[in-house]
Amino acid sequence: MWIVPEAAIADLMTEEASFAAVESVFAAMSRGDAVNFPVIREAIGHADALYGFKSGFDRAGLNLGLKSGGYWPGNMDKGLTNHQSSVFLFDADTGQCRAVVGGNLLTALRTAAASAVSIRHLARPDVKVLGMIGAGHQSAFQMRAAVKQRDFEKVIGWNLHPEMLSRLADTASELGLPFEAVDLDQLGAQADVIISITSSFDPILMDAQVRPGTHIACMGTDTIGKQEVEPRLLARAQVFTDEIAQSVILGEAQHAVKDGLITAQAISELGAVIDGTHPGRTSDDDITLFDGTGVGLQDLAVASAALELAIQRGTAIEVDF
Repeated sequence: MWIVPEAAIADLMTEEASFAAVESVFAAMSRGDAVNFPVIREAIGHADALYGFKSGFDRAGLNLGLKSGGYWPGNMDKGLTNHQSSVFLFDADTGQCRAVVGGNLLTALRTAAASAVSIRHLARPDVKVLGMIGAGHQSAFQMRAAVKQRDFEKVIGWNLHPEMLSRLADTASELGLPFEAVDLDQLGAQADVIISITSSFDPILMDAQVRPGTHIACMGTDTIGKQEVEPRLLARAQVFTDEIAQSVILGEAQHAVKDGLITAQAISELGAVIDGTHPGRTSDDDITLFDGTGVGLQDLAVASAALELAIQRGTAIEVDF
């Protein structure tokens, strides 16, 4: 069995490698070559932690396994990342445990890769302004991945706690782009692409604030009750997702479906656009919205890629198990 420690991931996985892994597995899901298993996510009644499992099997890549982990809100006070996870990969032919791979950085990279894949396949080619809603740890990963997909000229951002916007400003500066803090009306009026990455349980971006032609990636809603945008916005948009079943239960679409504004049949898989079986955006005036719920197959794809690189470079640790 192989072990790839968390500390080794940064030297192994690039944004480009993460993008390729996620794009490939989305297409495999659409073809029916890969399937996610039901998610388990529970409050454990200790340390205010949420703990769960995401798992699946990609028959095309022979990636079988699970990601185990969750959210411990007190970790920052202990010098640790609040989100903690590990990925377990199994041999699809024998069921033996093949590897344990550190999952913290991989989770950040695969989440950013998912929104970047949506931008590559759904945003207008002429977009210039990137709008960011949310300035937490994940926002920097989102911005770095997004700017590789289009020739953005400016980044604008909003956060509930304005003092945190320095993260967005610093990341934009690192990327050679100007940054401006704006209110939500200005963000909707200026941004060609909007990424929301928050833990909100109330809508932040309203339908009336979004102009035609915008692409929106909703990346924060991954739990029943969470919500980042007004449900009416989904009724006006072409809605895409990583997995439809998960989108309507715990993704951004859960509220629009519950309110009867859209049905599951109105939601399309992003993988179908990648595979060429769905046209995706059909007009420059279309609003496209990607509901990125986060699926276990994403984790398996990036963990498998990291494992192969670690074996090639001699940094994976082999143990008897």
